[in-house]
Amino acid sequence: MINRQNLKRGLLPVLVVLVVAFLGGCAVKKGDLWGDPETGLILQYRMPVDQILKYHSSEEMNQIIEVMGQTIDVEVNSKTAFSVKAKGLKEDNHQLGITIDSMSISVVSSEGELSPDLSSVIGKSFDMTLSPLGKELELSGAESIQYELPSEGKTSIASDFQAIFPNLAGRSVKIGETWTSTDTITEKSESSEIQINTESVHTLQGFETVDGMECVKITAEVTGTLKGAGEQQGMDLAFEGEIKGTDTWYFAYKKGIFVKMISTAFAEGSIEVSGPQDMSIPMTQEFKMEIKLAK
Repeated sequence: MINRQNLKRGLLPVLVVLVVAFLGGCAVKKGDLWGDPETGLILQYRMPVDQILKYHSSEEMNQIIEVMGQTIDVEVNSKTAFSVKAKGLKEDNHQLGITIDSMSISVVSSEGELSPDLSSVIGKSFDMTLSPLGKELELSGAESIQYELPSEGKTSIASDFQAIFPNLAGRSVKIGETWTSTDTITEKSESSEIQINTESVHTLQGFETVDGMECVKITAEVTGTLKGAGEQQGMDLAFEGEIKGTDTWYFAYKKGIFVKMISTAFAEGSIEVSGPQDMSIPMTQEFKMEIKLAK
């Protein structure tokens, strides 16, 4: 007969080995969440429930149009602070609550300076569904958060968040490797609607510490088009243009958090006017935007 005590003694070392192996396997799996530089990094958004991230964004836009030999220069500066609260996963996608903490817009032109009243926006919230790769799948309630711009009428904040998070590769990537993503932004107001389609070719450049967080540095070459239509003072307007730009952004790959991005872009196109006097108005726009995680 097999002695029970001997059996117990024989099983104990085996169990210890199995437990150690299991725990070791868990440790490997934990590291495998983000991979490693040699075999490739696995970049994904990871947001624990109830985690709150606060971001600050700023944008500068300079638009120049030529009308009947006259140059019209318009400068727009905007700043927004917003909070992102993780509400858990649904079908593997992050459910987020976005709150506008503060917002300001300044428009300067030859006719003077104006700053619209944004009290109807500040403090308002909406829901976002975000894929693990940073694709904004749904914005629920954003269209109803609106403010008013002179000559444009009411417009919502939705277009500001349709492509707020940069897109990841969906596969492991090594230093120097690239991936491509596309985005569509639709800007609507009471008087116009413009659609912007972009394609970004991202390159994983290396590693950098940003505000104490271990990040990967990624650059992107951006190309795109804008097209739309509108109506002002009884005249029909058609917008068309080409966009080129660059992004430099940082992602805390171990935490799964977007940390910072600096973007510059240039758009060149025209505004076709149909009305009492048909004309084609050349247009250029220069953009600079920065968004970063607040400390």
